[in-house]
Amino acid sequence: MCGRYYIDPDDDMEIQLIIDKIKDKFKDTPEISSLRTGEVFPTNIAPVITKDSPMPMKWGFSRFDGKGHVINARLETAHEKNMFKRSMEERRCILPASCYFEWEKRDGKKQKMEIGAGSPLYMAGLYRFEKDSPLPVFVILTMAAWPQISFIHDRMPVLLSAEIREDWLKGRIDSRDILEMPEAELHYKDA
Repeated sequence: MCGRYYIDPDDDMEIQLIIDKIKDKFKDTPEISSLRTGEVFPTNIAPVITKDSPMPMKWGFSRFDGKGHVINARLETAHEKNMFKRSMEERRCILPASCYFEWEKRDGKKQKMEIGAGSPLYMAGLYRFEKDSPLPVFVILTMAAWPQISFIHDRMPVLLSAEIREDWLKGRIDSRDILEMPEAELHYKDA
């Protein structure tokens, strides 16, 4: 599961360029003033990459009952679930991040952990349009955590390497292919 992540555009030129493109293209959109950097929480507006261009989106699909938001989808089953099936087929996206956070259970307490790679992370996501939202909304895809970090949490965001990002966005790669990709080296520390 991924419940928060961090964007530091000052620390990475790649992420700063994405944010600059969004701010320029959507400068007349009122919601652009809420584009979040720093720690990103569910329902925040964040920079997102689609097959067409980077754009601002709100984090979380509205639940069918109208009570809250769904912020993650399991990569293994998203193509089967009504909430995610069409987005998996037609509306894939990528969320740039400097790192993400998980909480490790220690002595009955939860310790916030920062997980990153020392360079930008590109997390796989899905998006859709909702009638009451002026911006598209997104979820982050998750998978079983890699062994190196599974002691922190049993799930992690799906991380896309540079070699497969375009294939992901254009729907030329499916979940089975991603699950078979080699692991990247991740670093973690108390946050």
